[in-house]
Amino acid sequence: MKSRSQLSRRRVLALTGAGAAVAAFPFVRPSFAQGGPLKVGLMLPYSGTYAQLGEAITRAIELYVKQKGGALAGRQITFVKLDDESEPPKGAENTTKLIEGEKVDVLIGTVHSGVAMAMAKIAREAGLPTINPNAGADVLTRALCAKNIFRTSFANGQVGLATGKAAAEAGIKTAVSFTWDYAAGKEMIAGFAEAFTAGGGKVLKEITIPFPTVEFQSALAEIANWQPEITHSFFSGGGAVKYIKDYAAAKLGIPLWGPGFLTDGVEAAVGAAGDGVKTVLHYADDVDNPENKAFRKDYTDAYKVPPDVFAVQGWDTMQLLEAGLKAVGGDVSKRDAMFAAMSTASFKSPRGPFDISAAHNPIQNFYLRELKGGKNVLIKTVATKFSDPGTGCKLAS
Repeated sequence: MKSRSQLSRRRVLALTGAGAAVAAFPFVRPSFAQGGPLKVGLMLPYSGTYAQLGEAITRAIELYVKQKGGALAGRQITFVKLDDESEPPKGAENTTKLIEGEKVDVLIGTVHSGVAMAMAKIAREAGLPTINPNAGADVLTRALCAKNIFRTSFANGQVGLATGKAAAEAGIKTAVSFTWDYAAGKEMIAGFAEAFTAGGGKVLKEITIPFPTVEFQSALAEIANWQPEITHSFFSGGGAVKYIKDYAAAKLGIPLWGPGFLTDGVEAAVGAAGDGVKTVLHYADDVDNPENKAFRKDYTDAYKVPPDVFAVQGWDTMQLLEAGLKAVGGDVSKRDAMFAAMSTASFKSPRGPFDISAAHNPIQNFYLRELKGGKNVLIKTVATKFSDPGTGCKLAS
């Protein structure tokens, strides 16, 4: 089957061979001139369900570097892009292609939690500076945390906890949760249930379907039978578009809630069907700070479309990387010093204040939004400097 990655077919074959050749001597890296270009690998989805998410992250990353004159901490930046296709079985091979085949100095990836799990295992062994701009698998910044791996997005459970907290505080007493049957969905509804129950609510039923199935009718009928006060759902990308339209067409009369990924990046595609959907996320279009206003203008001017949460995560990925590079004068061989600087990074983001937890997960605000006229309108801040518990992470010990 022809590869859909950014690498040529010949290059893919060459890299596969290279990966096999270095197996006995893993992750031996050549010396290089610190004044030369810094090679950054982007392992993101550029095709399939999550393609638009990968593109938004990439655009923001490239915009950040462009605004810095093409360099960070005195090092010119070059990118190597690889389409991971949101295929977990290919995750380890693709990571090895970038680390051993392309000899990238920094790895950025990815969107799909299953792919991120495979990527993290290889990156952890290599000790390479690695930043995760989206995939929220809880374990990555809990039991499987690593000193060289940082996240600039969220933990799935963290988003679920904030959403459940917001729903309980809104006086809602019953909910049905519905999501894809994979790590991201299950962890978000688990977090939601924990906080919602603690706040006096009750989850009547948790419904799942296989990823990336987009046949929702039987589940919608089941939700109608339960008659909860709200439906709490996680879908994203193209699946979210189909779900929101099907949900509106079903005319259940039950308000739809979810983590912000349900609507982010698909506002225009869902049209009027999305009006009234409430979501909780660490970003809202109209967060009122200078950084967000400037970011939204610059991104829209550059790409003729407004940014979404995925773009913000890409932007902050580069803010975090720059903080680490500045601390070592661009010398990525000084890994311990670089990781120490990234571990204590604190900066102003379009999303609000950004800090890093001991487990390398963002400490951030969460916002309740409502989709109206193609825009996620900010209702209120529901949690400030909200951190994932980082259960099982031993980095701080």
